[in-house]
Amino acid sequence: MSGARFAYRRAEDTDLPAIVAIYNETIPSRLVTADLEPVSVASRRAWFREHDRPTRPLWVVEREERVCAWLSFSSFYGRPAYDGTAEISVYVAERARRSGMASCLLRAAVTAAPQLGVRTLLGFIFGHNVPSLALFDRLGYQRWGVLPGVALLDGVERDLVIVGYHIRSSGTANSA
Repeated sequence: MSGARFAYRRAEDTDLPAIVAIYNETIPSRLVTADLEPVSVASRRAWFREHDRPTRPLWVVEREERVCAWLSFSSFYGRPAYDGTAEISVYVAERARRSGMASCLLRAAVTAAPQLGVRTLLGFIFGHNVPSLALFDRLGYQRWGVLPGVALLDGVERDLVIVGYHIRSSGTANSA
């Protein structure tokens, strides 16, 4: 499958170590995830299996035969009325940042959402993660809420911003 500039594919079991490595790269910045210590491949296996369903995929982008970015669709809140809503997460390896991969993956997610039964995409972004908030803003996500001070990162309370995007069946933003 292809975004505007990058090809992506469904993640395979052999991709999990690279996915975890990319995730772990972000932890020290205290900008992207609420994990405070690196996670292990073993600890992420159940999470990976949740993305083996047709409606909640995990995609990877490769460059020079190495996984350098990934995007996941995760179920939101676990109740049937929310089946059409997915949390979206995108991570790019440090060596591949500012290449447009995250934008391409997020656009592809909007396009694929109707086929996945997704009507609403949600993102949960720290309020101090200005680059990610700007990216989601540029792509048409709206700020739907703020959870003030809910994360404690190295003794500093951090806000969590909820961004959302309504999908029409054509894969475009809903004006509502």
